Amino acid sequence: MSIGFWQIVIIAIIIVLLFGRGKISDLMGDVAKGIKSFKTGLQDDDDTTSTNQSRTIEHNDPASVEPAEKKNKVG
Repeated sequence: MSIGFWQIVIIAIIIVLLFGRGKISDLMGDVAKGIKSFKTGLQDDDDTTSTNQSRTIEHNDPASVEPAEKKNKVG
């Protein structure tokens, strides 16, 4: 069973009658503000992670590090 075009039109008319055009436009405006705020938050998050990723960790050269066995031997 699929929903036809006329069923969608009837549901849309009922929704408009129940909530009114003003409420629906206010709701869509709030949704748009929420999406814009979400995108701004993602961009801010990307900015902070890009600055954190620019830091590098320097590792010692493995050839210059003494093995633990040599350090523990006495004498």
